[in-house]
Amino acid sequence: MALAEDFASASTPASACPACVVVPAAERIAALRADRAGRIVLSLPNAGGASSISTVEAALQAIPGVHSARVNLTQKRVSVDAEGHVTAAQLIATLDAQGQEAHELDPGLLSVTETDRQGRELLMRLGVAFFSMMNVMLLSVAVWSGAEDATRDLFHWISGAIALPTVIFAGQPFFKSAWASLRQGRLGMDVPISLALILASSISVFETWNSGHHAYFDAAVMLAFFLLLGRYLDHRTRAIARSAAEELAALEVPRAILLVDGAEIETPIAAVAPGDTVLVRPGARMPVDGIVLHGASELDRSLLTGESLPVPAGQGTVVSAGEVNLTGPLTVQVTAAGKDSSLHRMADLVAVAEGTKTRYTSLADRASRLYSPLVHILSFSAFGYWMWATGGDVRYAINISAAVLIITCPCALGLAVPAVITSASGRLFRKGLLIKHGTALERLAEVDTVVFDKTGTLTLGTPEPVALTDHPVEAVAVAAALATGSSHPLARALAEGAKTAGIAPANVTDIREVPGHGIEGQFQGTRVRLGRADWCGAAPLPQTATYLSIAGTPALGVQSRAPEAPSASPPPRGEGMGVGGTRPETHAFPFTDRLRPGAEKAVAALKAAGMQVELLSGDAAAPVRDLAQRLGIPSWQAGVLPAEKAARIAQLSAEGRKVLMVGDGLNDTAALVAAHVSISPASALDAARVASDIVLLGQDIAPVADAARISRQATRRMIENFLISGGYNVIAVPLALIGHATPLAAALAMSLSSITVSLNAMRLK
Repeated sequence: MALAEDFASASTPASACPACVVVPAAERIAALRADRAGRIVLSLPNAGGASSISTVEAALQAIPGVHSARVNLTQKRVSVDAEGHVTAAQLIATLDAQGQEAHELDPGLLSVTETDRQGRELLMRLGVAFFSMMNVMLLSVAVWSGAEDATRDLFHWISGAIALPTVIFAGQPFFKSAWASLRQGRLGMDVPISLALILASSISVFETWNSGHHAYFDAAVMLAFFLLLGRYLDHRTRAIARSAAEELAALEVPRAILLVDGAEIETPIAAVAPGDTVLVRPGARMPVDGIVLHGASELDRSLLTGESLPVPAGQGTVVSAGEVNLTGPLTVQVTAAGKDSSLHRMADLVAVAEGTKTRYTSLADRASRLYSPLVHILSFSAFGYWMWATGGDVRYAINISAAVLIITCPCALGLAVPAVITSASGRLFRKGLLIKHGTALERLAEVDTVVFDKTGTLTLGTPEPVALTDHPVEAVAVAAALATGSSHPLARALAEGAKTAGIAPANVTDIREVPGHGIEGQFQGTRVRLGRADWCGAAPLPQTATYLSIAGTPALGVQSRAPEAPSASPPPRGEGMGVGGTRPETHAFPFTDRLRPGAEKAVAALKAAGMQVELLSGDAAAPVRDLAQRLGIPSWQAGVLPAEKAARIAQLSAEGRKVLMVGDGLNDTAALVAAHVSISPASALDAARVASDIVLLGQDIAPVADAARISRQATRRMIENFLISGGYNVIAVPLALIGHATPLAAALAMSLSSITVSLNAMRLK
């Protein structure tokens, strides 16, 4: 029975499922658990180097029940084959102990292969073409040196035996593309390329069969090599590992802990339906959209909204798939799951935007629309003219027609863009930018508007305590001790700040976390708390802060600021307000979001280049306004939802603006894909990196402005290459038309134009 049917049986009234009356609940639970998938895929966002591979694989394979673990370092992913009792949470906890961050992906939603087959295939064909070209050229040297009659024919036949299989094998990418173009009733760039290869080979066979003085097998193989070189360079610039929509969908939690008859069942998300009840433990991502029934905690919504601070959650709080539960267990009633969840709807937005972006055509594609028909017209016109002029000499007319087709073969045109992109990509890589999409530079050169996300993009997204040394050392030590007992971002930042300042944690005992409020413990017989202002009895600051209260210990020298708020949970027996009912002493520890290096320089350079700069953030208004004022960004919006970001990009595009989107979060993914061109930091989520056209490798964001400048230079080089290719044709084509260029001379001239184009592209370095 299918798992969904099993679950339906487990949760349907007895009248609807008579079998449920006789099958004990324990057996139904066991059946559900036994049907769990044995393949688990984890994302490893921080993996790097051979040591990561060995560490991850060894740690996972040491877990009982794990059969194998294989790391793909390129995609930063590990695939684990395990028995049914092994859970993703167990694997993640093991890797966390090794200092390796991991989160689960749904293997059913990752449809792409683990290897780049197309790239390997092109590289293999390129190698075969190069090997054959070298050998055929050696044989041709003997013919050019004066070999005649039977010797010449023998060398021609040997050349043909090498060249013909090579052209058939190496030319497959062009032949398939040309056939597809013809079936659609259009003349793509690969049509004249394929005709040139076929004609050069056919004429060579004909000349060799008739003991002709010239065969052009070397020209055919040389054509194949240079054309494959351009195709491979083009492929490398388009090496996007996965579809952003697929990666985003794979971030959905594959399983949920379903509560059935008081039992906890780890169930595939496909079996969860509205109305069900699920348990979400601390540290876990929310698997569904729903409403909290029981429990108190805090939620990290930065994944979806970009909010830098966790928000409290309790009974009645509406939660969304993809949020992270931080401090306490929550029981959630499901309102939407799977394809109906908010996370999946965001993936749909990305898929729609991807379809829009792929309609953009490169300069080479646009040039080929005019170039390809002209090539065929010239070649067929030459054939017709010389058939008439020579009184029907088919052999002579075909030679001239082939020479025209080869000399006008768009090899230089095919190299014009990839050569520039490869050169520009190398230059940008040295500046810390990785180009992922073949048309990214062309689109970036057209940009007139830049939209930034805030958290994780213009800032590093990590809170940093301000002026710890302004507080008594004892107070900081107590706060640090409490902070070590929590996974809250502010607590972790405070503990790290105290460590950096050289302040050791105090001896605080009986530490416990109160979900949704903070951490409390005992220090020298006195209750101490670290958390929200109202819980600690402190007056809240206008900025992000956490608060420390030390009940009844005036020795640290700071007066109380406000009466203590009622405890969220009953204090331990014998614990009161303090000695003699005194008010607690309180300390406020403010935080700031550290600015990403180069942010001020990048914004200033973009504005100096005449670009409109905007800031869109899901964060609260105060920190967004402060950042905009600090960086000099006049236009900003706070509290922006993911769909609203994408809508703003669409609005700017409708106004005729060419938008560069720079963002890092899941909430930015739809906007990244909808923009004319997009950039993400390497620290961004997998889905954001995949959705973007360019990845910022380092922390410094200043190279974003460099990318805009270099892209304009690259576009000028592309246009220059088209002019070089066109100028070469203006000189060479008339020579071929009047019969002064053999197919071999045409191939050599074509190669010279390709080399010239490549050298011009290298000027970018």
